[in-house]
Amino acid sequence: MSPPLFFFLLLLLLPFFSFYQRANGAYFKSLGVNFGQLGDDLPSASVSVSRLRHFRAGAVKIYDANPKILEALSHTRLPVSIMVPNELISSMAHNQSAADDWVGSNLLPFYPKARIRFLLVGNEILSDLSDNKTRFDLVPAMTRIHRSLKSRSIHKVKVGTTLAMDTLSVSFPPSSGAFRPDISKPVMEPLLEFLTRTRSYYFADAYPYFPWAADPTHIDLDYCLFRANSSKHYTDPGSNLTYTNLLDQQLDAVAFAMARLGFGSVKLAVAETGWPNAGDFGEIGANVYNAATYNRNLARRMRVRPPVGTPARPGAYMPVFLFALYNENRKPGPGTERHWGFLHPNGTSVYEVDLTGRRTEFGALPLPTNNEPYEGKVWCVAREEAAGNMTAVGDAVSYACGQGEGTCDEIQKGGKCYEPDTLVAHANYAFNSYWQQFRNSGGSCYFNGLAVRTNKDPSYGSCKFLAK
Repeated sequence: MSPPLFFFLLLLLLPFFSFYQRANGAYFKSLGVNFGQLGDDLPSASVSVSRLRHFRAGAVKIYDANPKILEALSHTRLPVSIMVPNELISSMAHNQSAADDWVGSNLLPFYPKARIRFLLVGNEILSDLSDNKTRFDLVPAMTRIHRSLKSRSIHKVKVGTTLAMDTLSVSFPPSSGAFRPDISKPVMEPLLEFLTRTRSYYFADAYPYFPWAADPTHIDLDYCLFRANSSKHYTDPGSNLTYTNLLDQQLDAVAFAMARLGFGSVKLAVAETGWPNAGDFGEIGANVYNAATYNRNLARRMRVRPPVGTPARPGAYMPVFLFALYNENRKPGPGTERHWGFLHPNGTSVYEVDLTGRRTEFGALPLPTNNEPYEGKVWCVAREEAAGNMTAVGDAVSYACGQGEGTCDEIQKGGKCYEPDTLVAHANYAFNSYWQQFRNSGGSCYFNGLAVRTNKDPSYGSCKFLAK
């Protein structure tokens, strides 16, 4: 073949190669989106998928293998990530038939109509410090799932698992990144060996919001929102690498931790990242302004070609999934847990977003009012709506009173807070007493959505409520 003809054919084939790379999940052109379903009255699967396409999502990740969602995603050409529930990991680890059955029932009916590209085994399983069994079953379960896919000649689906930043015992400076001693050798080494052998990704859940909210005095907000100037950049003394944002710091801490175990070539993907658009009273920085700023700047960053990568991995491409499509009102924990979406459950926008990163002009955002720590007192009381579900309130009071020492002594008959003798009044005291005792060790002011924080002192007469 003559050289001119060869180059002519090469030019004709370049678009095909680009399409082939996209079709095989090599990269997304825009942010992927996590589609959680822990909300009441969420739009149907078909409507939700239409929303994703309207926002030009680069991919979608779900937390199960919901057949209605996978059916709606069929023929859309959106790369899809599905998930094996945590509770099935141990059975799969010890039984190839369990892995085969799950793949046969949940993946095969939709593959390849739905472009399933990632199959994630469990969600943040290593964050549960009390579960010493499932963590050791994780890699064997992933191995059996991978074997099941291979036996069916499915080679385009990468197997992985999502891991929170708490897999690290050291994350600062990034060059000192190291995995926790309890999982480093027994879990992380075989996991990283599996990811290397199968050419899969380490899926990290990385949220700059959490370290900033825990220490807003020493971590600059602009540094978290991708808008820090050079005076706020950070140079790692161990690597001499300069960081312009906190997300890069987090990801490179993982990269250095992997390299420390001899697996520095494992690819990284961001399974979850984002910023909360609201929260309970007293939760710092959770507002629409910060959420929109973070996600819009992240989308613009993802658009850059060739990829920016991170300081430790310049030019490296990483799939990134934004959390989340919807605010999910049934998620437990503090108020921020229910406010990560760029859509309300009814499908209306919390704020405008362009997942492709092309758009530069948006409407005005409400100015933030909670970017500084609240200095006053805070209490935890029953929501006004709680009175409509007295059975649930009673169960929540019983739980709160059963924790700790003397949690509900004052609402026993003859106690200073016994009167008024109503369930809601007793719930106010019980919820607050529980929260003040356990908030620093993970206790939340939630109680299945029955409780809320307030800056209004609920004390009365001789009944005094402890405050933060």
